[in-house]
Amino acid sequence: MQGRSRLLPLLRSPLLGELLAWIYLHPETSYSVTELARRLKSSQSTVSREADRLVEAGLVSEERRGNMRLLQADLTSPLARALAEVLALTYGPAAVLADLLPPVDGVDEAYIYGSWAARHAGEAGPPPRDVDVLVVGDADEDDLADVALAAERRLGREVNIHRVSVTTWRSPGGDPFLTSVRSRPLYPIVEHGDRS
Repeated sequence: MQGRSRLLPLLRSPLLGELLAWIYLHPETSYSVTELARRLKSSQSTVSREADRLVEAGLVSEERRGNMRLLQADLTSPLARALAEVLALTYGPAAVLADLLPPVDGVDEAYIYGSWAARHAGEAGPPPRDVDVLVVGDADEDDLADVALAAERRLGREVNIHRVSVTTWRSPGGDPFLTSVRSRPLYPIVEHGDRS
């Protein structure tokens, strides 16, 4: 479960935000009410009621297959793009990683790079299948692996964390990886000086 979202004051309940976020941040997939209830740790009847409201509002489409009700983001809605952007900012990788990374000792800076950062910067493309994270500092690799696993559970996507030292980050020299990362959009999660 996600920490308290900044979007929550606009929504009726935390469950509604989590349901919308899961559906809109995985628009390529249809989910049954049963799957969503299990993932969101809620009852099927509660998820079904929320889904009824979202379908009625034109934000979610449904398909019936026998007894199974499948839900998917309705990307034809005029609100779809803006809603997906707001949900990505409040429930997506940046929000999840901003909760998980700052408490880890040795994280001086952290950035999302790759396809998630490119989508945030406005580059067109399909929903990213994974999240690439650059951590600057001397954080323990096992601690970062724990963060990656926790983030994967919350996001439903693979999270790849690459760590570099502060010295390497400040003077990348001829490191082709860092040259490539710096040449593309970066989305800051933890910036130098953000830590208490």
